[in-house]
Amino acid sequence: MPNTSPVAPLPRPKPPRIYRLGHLDTLVQLPGRVLTIHQASRGVYEKLPQSLKLPTVPSSAEEEATFDFAAEERLRLRSAGPMVQRKNTTLWLRPTRTKPLRFINNSSEDEASNIAYEYIASIPTIKQWLLAVRLYEGSYYLLVNQHTGRRTRVWSPPAVSPDARHFVCGNSDVLARYEPNGLQLWTVEDGNLRLLWERQTEWGCTQPRWLDNKTILFEQDFFDKDDVDTRVVRLTVLP
Repeated sequence: MPNTSPVAPLPRPKPPRIYRLGHLDTLVQLPGRVLTIHQASRGVYEKLPQSLKLPTVPSSAEEEATFDFAAEERLRLRSAGPMVQRKNTTLWLRPTRTKPLRFINNSSEDEASNIAYEYIASIPTIKQWLLAVRLYEGSYYLLVNQHTGRRTRVWSPPAVSPDARHFVCGNSDVLARYEPNGLQLWTVEDGNLRLLWERQTEWGCTQPRWLDNKTILFEQDFFDKDDVDTRVVRLTVLP
């Protein structure tokens, strides 16, 4: 019989680095309750509808320096109806049950008072207008009730669940960190908005989309090895 040398065992497979970054796989909703984040299919994610079609925004500081926000807003205002109007530096909203509201831009060089309000969209499913509020550094979003005029500050444009009873706001700013990274869950009750929970995280949440009335898929941005990487994940936000 021919001599045979023992076969060296194959090395154990080494999982990609993403699977060894454990902090990306959980979200602490409340003390004692941890939600598990699962990897998801990008193909499934891309087929899910977006509850709100958002305008194009600059993807870099260089693009933002030359981007004409005013021109883009004028295009949106053409279809906003008579309840939303801009007159020079003032944006007017006219709720049905209260006096008109005005939002005045201030282009002051003073960082504390520099502010600009931009009309983004109407969201009839939750009876809100969406405004972008731009500061000297950073920004946030404002929801304004179309009946009462009540204002609600949120981290990002809302992704509304199919039954319109909840929405999530996910934000990602893992490089500059002027804005919070993480996720908010809101409930809608007779047009009133209530924050159920919010969590700031080490990773960012971009463009969440609802798989059903309890589960979202989103792009999870994370900073690793001096660069930002992204994967698609699934998270059940409601029991």
